Amino acid sequence: MRRPIKRRNPVEPDPVYGSLKVSKLVNYVMERGKKDTARKIVYKVMEELKKDGDPITILEEALEKASPSVEVRSRRVGGANYQVPREVRPERKLSLGMRWIVQAAEGTKGKPMHESLLAEIRAAHKGEGAAVTKKETTHRMAEANKAFAHFAW
Repeated sequence: MRRPIKRRNPVEPDPVYGSLKVSKLVNYVMERGKKDTARKIVYKVMEELKKDGDPITILEEALEKASPSVEVRSRRVGGANYQVPREVRPERKLSLGMRWIVQAAEGTKGKPMHESLLAEIRAAHKGEGAAVTKKETTHRMAEANKAFAHFAW
């Protein structure tokens, strides 16, 4: 019997930019329920991105370059664990890309969060940075374990 589908709370679009991705980014940046602080951080980043062009487009391209299309999932078959490559659903792809960008920004110590998040988004937009490196590592692992793809059912 299949598991029931999870009922997820819908995320409202961002009031300033009208984008779901910006409001999700605010939620990923938020710590300990301080949404207003997270909004200030993200809006500072978006204001800085305006200097480079359309901030929504830049954010979407950065997310596209930092989001994986395949990942490996652990599967137990006959007493052995195999890393089975699987394609990533679009919602998970977006959430992984955002999570990796925010975690890479949080890992940068000694700078304010808005500066490190801005630097990480710009790096991801160029196709470099920690989030893109993590994506490439994930893709390499999936490629290396391609022989176990027949275990994906």
